[in-house]
Amino acid sequence: MADNDDRTGFASPPCYAHELELCDNGYMGIDAQAALDVARWRKSKRDELIAARLKFSVKDRRTLARDITKLLDRIITPKAGMIMSLYWPIKAELDLRGWMNTKVEQGTRIALPVVTGKAQPMIFREWKPDTEMEPGIWQIPIPVNTEEVTPDVVIAPLVGFDGDCYRLGYGGGYYDRTLVTLTPRPKVIGIGYPDSRLASIFPQPYDIPMDMIVTGRDEVINCEG
Repeated sequence: MADNDDRTGFASPPCYAHELELCDNGYMGIDAQAALDVARWRKSKRDELIAARLKFSVKDRRTLARDITKLLDRIITPKAGMIMSLYWPIKAELDLRGWMNTKVEQGTRIALPVVTGKAQPMIFREWKPDTEMEPGIWQIPIPVNTEEVTPDVVIAPLVGFDGDCYRLGYGGGYYDRTLVTLTPRPKVIGIGYPDSRLASIFPQPYDIPMDMIVTGRDEVINCEG
């Protein structure tokens, strides 16, 4: 578990104060034009980064994935009954499924995220190599008829990231909505390509940073406070 479970994780740097405006109900909201500008920039950058990683050869992807799993083995201390959430790779995401099999053999419980509805937090269902799967959102396979669990560690794929461990994903906001609901907060590790680092993703108040980013090539960014 992360040592900073009291950390809310919301983005609220002073430089984004200008994006907030007082609404009629007395609560602060995000300036609509600023939010739209950020959304457009993120889409453009997301498309660019996905196109770049699709050019990586299968061999290079496997090498990066192997390097990342070696780093994860150094970072994550196994504990009895530990539950670790991973992901089923899409769009040239780094494939850690072989490592998932190894972790199950070593006694770690593995879970996969499941989208239950648009703009809703995800749930996590336990996965084993022989688990029955069915297509979920975006046709990503999800476990069928397995236990719903709460992970101690969440390993999340990312499209881009910045030095403050903010994650650029696919734009659905599912991980942000989910992480804020988990108590106690799990240790959250983002996984991505080394060349996907950005100067900033321009975090908004609803963005939740990862605790760490791991990209292979012996790079680990630790943002745990």
